[in-house]
Amino acid sequence: MNKQKFNAWYWVAALFGLLAVQYVAAVVVQPVATIPYSQFQQLLAEGKVAEVGVSDRFLQGALKEPLPSGQTRFTTTRVEPPEFAEELSRHGVRYTGQVESTFLRDLLSWVLPVLLFVGVWMWLGRRLGAQGGLMQIGKSKAKVYVEADTGVTFADVAGVDEAKDELREVVDFLREPERYGRLGGRMPKGVLLVGPPGTGKTLLAKAVAGEAKVPFFSISGAEFVEMFVGVGAARVRDLFEQARTRAPAIIFIDELDALGRARGIGGAYGGGHSEAEQTLNQLLVELDGFDSRSGLVILAATNRPEILDPALLRAGRFDRQVLVDRPDRPGRVQILKVHLRKVKLAPDVDAEAVAGLTPGFTGADLANLVNEAALLATRRGAEAVTMTDFGNAVERIVAGLEKRNRLLNPKEREVVAYHEMGHALVALSLPGSDPVHKVSIIPRGIGALGYTIQLPTEDRFLMTREELERKMMVMLGGRAAELVVYNHLSTGAANDLQRVTDTARSMVTRYGMSETLGSVAYERDPRSFIAGPTPLPGPHERDFGEATANAIDTEVRAIVDGTLERTVQLLRERREVLERAARRLLEKETLDEAELIELAGQPAAPMAKGVAAG
Repeated sequence: MNKQKFNAWYWVAALFGLLAVQYVAAVVVQPVATIPYSQFQQLLAEGKVAEVGVSDRFLQGALKEPLPSGQTRFTTTRVEPPEFAEELSRHGVRYTGQVESTFLRDLLSWVLPVLLFVGVWMWLGRRLGAQGGLMQIGKSKAKVYVEADTGVTFADVAGVDEAKDELREVVDFLREPERYGRLGGRMPKGVLLVGPPGTGKTLLAKAVAGEAKVPFFSISGAEFVEMFVGVGAARVRDLFEQARTRAPAIIFIDELDALGRARGIGGAYGGGHSEAEQTLNQLLVELDGFDSRSGLVILAATNRPEILDPALLRAGRFDRQVLVDRPDRPGRVQILKVHLRKVKLAPDVDAEAVAGLTPGFTGADLANLVNEAALLATRRGAEAVTMTDFGNAVERIVAGLEKRNRLLNPKEREVVAYHEMGHALVALSLPGSDPVHKVSIIPRGIGALGYTIQLPTEDRFLMTREELERKMMVMLGGRAAELVVYNHLSTGAANDLQRVTDTARSMVTRYGMSETLGSVAYERDPRSFIAGPTPLPGPHERDFGEATANAIDTEVRAIVDGTLERTVQLLRERREVLERAARRLLEKETLDEAELIELAGQPAAPMAKGVAAG
């Protein structure tokens, strides 16, 4: 029982004691005889009653002479109606009035409201103060993990070798702080882990604590901010006080953007007295107020560094940033080997081949892939997970769950078949395009009536204008096939058009690939929105005129229309192949790479072992 509960029950016990004392004083200290109402009437008739106090149910008074028991004061309960009492007296019946005990009822009428008030107060205290009630509302919610609790080391983290190399220096500093100070250097106070969601930032922080064998204080940035102004700042102070008492230690703040969002952007941070801003100010003060030689290291993680306050990122606070990016193919192989150790595999499973199926996957995506493959193998009653299960798992993650119960009428199935074969045939016809792995008219996911999966042969980080145009032609292959075969438009190309438009707009406004508008960036990188002392226009604002905006729209439309025209021309030239492949797709519902190459009459493009899903 904590101190708050003890205080509450103390006051309840004191109230009961006070009521009991009043009752004893009224009943025991002052001797009062309780007599029947008939005896009172007899005493009244004999003239022995000196005085009487009358209430609606009771009579209390004093006698001229004491009763045989020695009391001179009496109390009795009235009997109503008076006529009934007179009749009882005529027949010589001894009678008295009876009522329910009133002491307990009166007691509860006072105590129950008090107990209800105390209960509501304690409940609100728990809800608002989370772990410790209202008295603990400023306490930190950080969970303390010691080395045995984390159970994570660098051996459990794969695919991010560069980030591990950066953090090994932090581990060495926590183990031997004096070694790093012999030449006058000091470790950075804060290390910021930056990267997309699912790349293993939190896992890396736990691995640092596990390697260094030091306490690990972990808290989310959102847990600092509460409805009361000043609570978050108090929690920041409490967190650092706890960590100082257990130094050397690591303080890890996950989702730092929830706490460290830039001030002065929008209306939420403009006042200077908001809870979030006071919490951020306190964090900045704490970062300035400790020496890295004390053995404290601050780690933080975010996937939105562009919205962080510049004061957090300046030298002396979070003065080192570690990029935890999506793994490349060798990195995916390392991550898969870690997760595949927990799964019973068939002899045909190769981590290199599975890694080739998953370009762009993060560590969390790869863990989910292995789990999905194991579930698929279990569902079909297999003894081990095969390579086919991994291929089906990739399709399920990329395209969604199969929905064979979604029945399409024959006309819609035909339109979907031509649409998907349009994508596939354009990809097979253009040199340098990603190979087509599979085409299907089996509905998957939300609203997808069919799908075409391309398999990049390698990870790409730069693209030329010609390559972007080829990708746009493949995206528009479905719309072009509908125009060639039916000469009408349908809603099936909505997602394709959105992606093509986004690509064309990026070519014009970000990549400077427009001859009309020149090599000028009309769309800023989101990171620049908080750069400098004066905030620049926000992500939805623009700093160019209407004439330039009209020119951008015109250029984007010209690129999209020109790409569609070339795609339609390509499919018209290969109309016979399109018709034959669409009929085969209607018969089989799914065509793999070998069948597509046979139908298109072209040799297979050179592919690496274990192709990748796009």
